[in-house]
Amino acid sequence: MKTFIETERLILRELLPTDVDGMFELDSDPEVHRYIGNKPVTSKQQVIEVIDFIRQQYKDNGIGRWAIIDKKANDFMGWSGLKFMTEKTNNLVNYYDLGYRLKAKYWGQGYATETAFAFLEYAFEQLNTEEVYAMANVENAGSNNVLRKAGLKLIETFDFEGIPHNWYKIAKKQYLAQCNP
Repeated sequence: MKTFIETERLILRELLPTDVDGMFELDSDPEVHRYIGNKPVTSKQQVIEVIDFIRQQYKDNGIGRWAIIDKKANDFMGWSGLKFMTEKTNNLVNYYDLGYRLKAKYWGQGYATETAFAFLEYAFEQLNTEEVYAMANVENAGSNNVLRKAGLKLIETFDFEGIPHNWYKIAKKQYLAQCNP
């Protein structure tokens, strides 16, 4: 197991095949899927395939979503991180996307924002990328708040699979300016 980042409250590490139960709890919850297509998983086999897919991204792109682990309870809370997007989204391809998904019991406690800051630091200081993008369903107030708190700027609203989504971006120089005001 590789631990990539530790924050005050969290361990951010690679997703492992042993995370099946935690991922199933996360992705079988219809409330978690409310703003991401309403397609909760119904079997652990589906989760195994998702974990395998993410682990392949580690090999192919050197990056992927990582597990969020509560330091105190050693509990799988969800995932967060950067995904290198090789398929076109909103007319953009080959970019880093910031994303996160947490179990509902962890919502509203600042965990997604904590991971967003950690991954922006990783993107700009370790990966040395020039920009990071993210998107959120326009109705998902929580996710939109996380992205704004992390310093991403709303660029536009666009149609993603028939649903309006907000499109966000932060450039390296904006990130550095907010870190060193």
